[in-house]
Amino acid sequence: MRKRRRVVITGVGAITSLGQEKKELWSALCEGKSGIKPITSFDTTAFDVHFGGEVSDFEPTRWLDTKEARRLDRFAQFALIASILAVEDAELRFEGFDKTRGGVIIGSGMGGLLELEAQHEILLKKGPSRISPFLIPKLMVNAAPAQVAIRFGLKGPNYALVTACTTGGNAIGEAVRTIQREDADIMVAGSSEAVVTPLTLGGFSSMKALSTRNDAPQKASRPFDKDRDGFVLSEGAGVVVLEEFEFARKRGARIYAEVLGYGLNSDAYHIAAPEPHGEGAKRCMISALKDAQCNPEEVGYINAHATSTPIGDNIEMKAVKEVFGVHAPKIPISSTKSMLGHQLGASGSVEVIICALAITESVMPPTINYETPDPECMGLDFIPLVAREKKVKIALSNSFGFGGHNACIILGQV
Repeated sequence: MRKRRRVVITGVGAITSLGQEKKELWSALCEGKSGIKPITSFDTTAFDVHFGGEVSDFEPTRWLDTKEARRLDRFAQFALIASILAVEDAELRFEGFDKTRGGVIIGSGMGGLLELEAQHEILLKKGPSRISPFLIPKLMVNAAPAQVAIRFGLKGPNYALVTACTTGGNAIGEAVRTIQREDADIMVAGSSEAVVTPLTLGGFSSMKALSTRNDAPQKASRPFDKDRDGFVLSEGAGVVVLEEFEFARKRGARIYAEVLGYGLNSDAYHIAAPEPHGEGAKRCMISALKDAQCNPEEVGYINAHATSTPIGDNIEMKAVKEVFGVHAPKIPISSTKSMLGHQLGASGSVEVIICALAITESVMPPTINYETPDPECMGLDFIPLVAREKKVKIALSNSFGFGGHNACIILGQV
């Protein structure tokens, strides 16, 4: 039987409400800062919610020329620039590299919503003849991986994934498998989302899914806390460079972590609610552990999906308790969504990056706003309020999304 190829993370790039540089993001997370603030990109007066995790200082022309930036929807700008940052971080030089051995998998839960909303308004006000010829290329989800492939000339596997809030985890997991089955040696993988828009804010508000803590936005995202009242809509992107281990080692690449395991499945229960007993989440974590050939007691940190919804956090923690048993109370767990908000499809890939940095830096970010423990979640270590310095050898990142999609990624120290 052929030995499975090892896959490692050698570069990371993230666009978030807490920063667009790796050091800036990591410093803010470890200091327990919040990226949540009043929305400024449009008037929220008529909405029930007035705040979110907006990337308010984003200027695409720092990385792209004006013409190129104008032809990309914001979500594709995020994806392309996060990819540029990840490739630079990996110190990759593609000269002399067989570009048919490099590929891209980048997904999005929603795609080019900003362009869609803008062009629909033009249609209603000015008629179909005034619709932009760039509408379709800008709104399609696969614009993100296509633009990244064009940028770097990568001619290997290339596609977009759409699995709601699980998109980032699936994109990275599938990219790992692409390398393992020898279809590529390098993959640029992750996810992007630009959903702080009137339509999205209104839609989630109508579902009663969002926190309405307008008087204290930075206190609104409070995973595991008894007084949580919904998630905080956010945006951004996370992209990693994945390489076959020997390929990375031979070129002298710095390695953040090895991707040890990947699990995915479906609740097959409800389009917008998790299975009440956490059965799908439980099976998914077990699948990832099996793929990693890792025992539950070896996991030293969990970055939880935990979005700050009354039901979701409880169900995930129920599954964690069942999977890890007596070891569960000993595992430090945090939800970095307490600081970043919920980036929907982008969350999973950003959180994989956070797990990789936790392993590299021997620091676990906190869960901020955890003030009144929820009895349903008690008995677990949520790294409350303050980051914790501790060596992390193995970390688990959970992602669970609308549609019942589940994905778990396990990273290990090399």
